[in-house]
Amino acid sequence: MDTQEEQVEQLDPELDEREDMTIEPEVEERGAEDKIAKMREEISVCRREKQEYMDGWQRAKADYVNALKRFNEDVTASELKGKIKAVETLLPAFDALERAKEHVEIPEGFLAIARQIGNAFASLGLEEIGKIGEQFDPALHDAFGQDTVDTIETDDTVTVVLEKGWRIGDMIIRPAKVRVGRFANGKQEV
Repeated sequence: MDTQEEQVEQLDPELDEREDMTIEPEVEERGAEDKIAKMREEISVCRREKQEYMDGWQRAKADYVNALKRFNEDVTASELKGKIKAVETLLPAFDALERAKEHVEIPEGFLAIARQIGNAFASLGLEEIGKIGEQFDPALHDAFGQDTVDTIETDDTVTVVLEKGWRIGDMIIRPAKVRVGRFANGKQEV
C-alpha cells in the first residue's frame, strides 16, 4: 500500500517540490494595519477608563475614610457633651453637700449620696481642679483676691480654694475660684 504522499506524487508530480513553496495568507496589508490601529485605540480607551475608575475608587475610599473619622470625632464629641451636661446638672447639688460637710454634721445617708455622686463623677473622668499650694494658672483658676505671702516660693500660688474647679480631660467644666499668694518682701507696691 502506498503512503499518502506517494499517492499525491502520483497525481501531481510537480507537488514534489513543495519544500520550495511558501504559502502566503491572503490578508490585505491595509486591513491588518487598520485592525491593529483599532485594537490599539480600544486598548488606549480601556486604559483611560481604567484610570478614571481607579481615580474614582480612590476618591470614594478617601471620602469614606474621612467620613468615618468625622463620625468617630462626632461620637466622641457627643459623649463629651453628654458627660459635661450630666456633670453640670449634678454639680450644684454636689457642691452644696461638700459645703455642708465643712460646716455642719451631715447624716450618714447624705454622706452616702455625696460619695455616690463623687464616684459617678470619677467614672465620667471628672477631675478636681484647685489645690492649695499649686501654681496659679489663669486657664484653670479664677482669682478672687490676693493674700500676702512670706516667701518668694509661694508667690503666685493658690492660698485658698473658695470653690473647687472641675475638668474632663482637657475640657474645663468650671475653673476653680481661688485666692492667690503675692510676695511683697516688705515693699509697698504702687
